[in-house]
Amino acid sequence: MLTAGAWHSPFGGPTRLVSAGDPVGASARLLILPAVFDEGHKLRRLTVNVMRMLVDSGIASFMFDPAGLMESAHPLGDTTLEDWRDEAEAAAKGLSATHILAIRGGALIARERANLVHYAPLQGKSLLRAMLRARIIANKEAGTPSTQEELLARGRSEGLRLAGYALSAAMVSQLEGATHPQAARTIAQSELGGAALWLRAEASYEAEQARQLARLVAEWAS
Repeated sequence: MLTAGAWHSPFGGPTRLVSAGDPVGASARLLILPAVFDEGHKLRRLTVNVMRMLVDSGIASFMFDPAGLMESAHPLGDTTLEDWRDEAEAAAKGLSATHILAIRGGALIARERANLVHYAPLQGKSLLRAMLRARIIANKEAGTPSTQEELLARGRSEGLRLAGYALSAAMVSQLEGATHPQAARTIAQSELGGAALWLRAEASYEAEQARQLARLVAEWAS
C-alpha cells in the first residue's frame, strides 16, 4: 500500500512524500530521488511500482517530489538545484534513510554518500540539452527559430521556459554545470532489458523493467 504525507522543506513549505512498506519492521529505509521534469512523468509509474515490489523484500521506500515539480505547490521559478539538494539531504536525515536510489536526473540532486545507487544517471548538460532541443523544435514550428547558444544565454540571465517548466536563471546555470556524485552502484538500462521508458514519446510502462529494477535494488540494499 502507498501512503502520502508531507515533508517540511528546509527552505519553507511542505514537500509531498509517497511511502510504501512498514517503516517499523523494514530491514532497510530507501529514499528515492525521482527523475525530474518530463522524464519524471514518464518514469512515475515505474517508480511507484518498484516501491510496491520492494515491500516484498522488506524494504520501506519513500519518494518525494522536488520543490516545484509534480505535486509540490512551491513555485519552480523560485527554486534552484541547490534547494533540491538541501531538501533531499534533510529528507534523508529526517527519515533515517539507510539507502538512496537516484533515478536519471534525480542523480543531480544527490550528494555523495556511501549508500547511494544510481539508475541510468545523466549529467546536467545532457538533461538541459534534451530540454533545449524540444524548445528549439517548438520555436522552429512556430516560425521563430532559435539556437541552443541563444536560449542558454537568455536562460542564464533571465531564466527560461523549457518543456513547460519555468526555470530560474540560477537553475539554468546550475544545471549547465551540474555533475552527479559517484555511487556505490550504478544500474544501467541494459540490466533491465527493453527500451528506456524516458525515450518514448508518451508515458509508458513495462512490468518486467520494474521487477528487474526492484530486484537489483533489493540485492544491493540487503
